[in-house]
Amino acid sequence: MRHNRRLRWAAIPIAASLSLVLAGCTQAQLNGFLPGFEVGEAPVTNHTERISGLWVTSWIVLLVVGVVTWGLTIWAVIAYRRRKGQTGLPVQLRYNMPIEVFYTIVPLILVLGFFAFTARDQAAIEQRFSEDQVDVQIEAIAKQWAWDFNYVKEDVYSPGIQGQLSDEGPEGSLVESEIPTLYLPVGQNVEIKLEARDVIHSFWVVDFLYKKDMIPGKTNYMSFVPEREGTYAGKCAELCGEYHSLMLFNVKVVSQDEYDAYIESLRDAGQEGQLSTEYNRNQNQPGAGAPELKEEQ
Repeated sequence: MRHNRRLRWAAIPIAASLSLVLAGCTQAQLNGFLPGFEVGEAPVTNHTERISGLWVTSWIVLLVVGVVTWGLTIWAVIAYRRRKGQTGLPVQLRYNMPIEVFYTIVPLILVLGFFAFTARDQAAIEQRFSEDQVDVQIEAIAKQWAWDFNYVKEDVYSPGIQGQLSDEGPEGSLVESEIPTLYLPVGQNVEIKLEARDVIHSFWVVDFLYKKDMIPGKTNYMSFVPEREGTYAGKCAELCGEYHSLMLFNVKVVSQDEYDAYIESLRDAGQEGQLSTEYNRNQNQPGAGAPELKEEQ
């Protein structure tokens, strides 16, 4: 009874301290300091909160496991330290079936739990919209070292060049106006078809908390709903050659009117039709149908 009373009195200040700490957390802290969250603003996409929840919950569980492990380690070091006058090794603990079962079952539960929640969230994020649900269809083509964007339903395109170093500003700064930019309307169902012309690239919009590989000869897809207007930085997240660091792009989430105006600006500029992967360098490799040079006999 006395032991239980002590635990009860110890729990009160702990609970009060946790309440004060959590109440003072900012939006960024509550979401594990991940990008894409602003006070009073909607998440960047419909998947952002799901990804953040998986990340933060995983770290909380791991922190609890760490605290328990550190606590037991420190307790064992103090409780079983060598006292003055003692020699030799302390009594060894072995063949303790309950402890061995505990050390086997708990990690197994943790691994299965992480797998189950990850598989659940991955299935939801990877779920593609049906054809009649897609409002905006984009084909993103990665190339060394830039991006081309096809607006499929509107039948217009936007070609891109790699980041260009600027003569103004700090050393290494880029000409912002020349960075490829993908426009998306807020609140619409977006599907992005991911293609690569040459080597493996990776399509990563930092604030989306999600990236996906772009593999030559294989088509991948991303389906999501952008929920907050703004400009979000994107980059290739797969080392793809000499100028990988300059393979940047921006995503502008805008109103439907701004999106329609941008599409019309591409049409007025004569950028009608669709770009393709026909300039893929890999078609020139031996075995890909290209003529091979034969050694003279």
